[in-house]
Amino acid sequence: MIDAKDLTKRFGNFCAVDSISFHVPAGKIFGFLGPNGAGKTTTIKMLTTTLRPTSGTLSVGGFDPVREPMEARRSFGIVFQDPSLDSELTAYENMMLHAVLYDVPKSERADRIEHFLRFVELWERKDGYAKTFSGGMKRRLEIARALLHTPKVLFLDEPTLGLDPQTRNHIWGYIQGLAHNQKMTVLFTTHYMDEAERTADEIAIVDHGKIIAYGTPDTLKNQAQSTSLEEAFIRLTGQPIRDEEASATDRMRHFAKAWGGGSGRGGGR
Repeated sequence: MIDAKDLTKRFGNFCAVDSISFHVPAGKIFGFLGPNGAGKTTTIKMLTTTLRPTSGTLSVGGFDPVREPMEARRSFGIVFQDPSLDSELTAYENMMLHAVLYDVPKSERADRIEHFLRFVELWERKDGYAKTFSGGMKRRLEIARALLHTPKVLFLDEPTLGLDPQTRNHIWGYIQGLAHNQKMTVLFTTHYMDEAERTADEIAIVDHGKIIAYGTPDTLKNQAQSTSLEEAFIRLTGQPIRDEEASATDRMRHFAKAWGGGSGRGGGR
C-alpha cells in the first residue's frame, strides 16, 4: 500500500533523504523513527505530494504521488507535525470543510462528524473555535479530521505529541482496530519509543537521511542487544543530542535558496 524505492531528496549539496527503500503492506502499522533532523518529515512530505523527490519512485494507495497527486491525496489522511486547523472555524466547521473537500457523501457527513468528534471527546465543544482550544484539543481534532473520509492510508507525523497517556492509548487502540479490521495502512513518526514498541508491526530507523535499521520491534532489540526499543534506538543512532528539527529545516532552506529555490521549495525535516 506504501512503496518507496531509492527515494532521494536533495537541497543543493545537502541530501536530506538518501536513497531509502521500504514497503508497507495493507493493514500494517509502520513506525518511521529517527532523531531530530534525520529526514522523517521530508519523507512524509514526498509521500503526501507536498514535496517533489529528487529521484526514486513512490506509490501510495496504488497511485504515484508525483504523476497522480490528486488521486494519491484522496487515498490518504494525514496528521501533520505542524498545526493545520483553520483557527477561525469551529471544530464542527473544520470537520465539515474536510468532508466537503474529500467528497464524503452529503447524507453521511453529519453522522461521521459526530462519530469522530465523540471519539476524540470533542463533541461537546463542536461549536468552539479552534483558536480557543488547547494544544492537546487541537491535536485530537486533527486526528478526527484525518479519519473522517475513511482513508486507505493514514500518515501520522508525531500525532500524540502533547497528549496525556490515557488519550494516547485510546487513539492508538482505535487506529490499531482500523488497521487490523479494515486493512487501513498506517505510517507514523514518534519520539515515544514505548508507543512505537507497542503499536508498530515493523519499524525503520532513519538517521542522516538513510535507513540504518529495519524490522519488527523484537528484531531491532535483538540487533542492538537491548531490552527495550528506546535502548535499541539510542544504541543505533548514538548518544549526542541533536539540533531541533526546525534548525534542520532552516539549513535546508538555506541550501535551497543558494541553489536557486525551485525544487527546494517546501522545506523539510
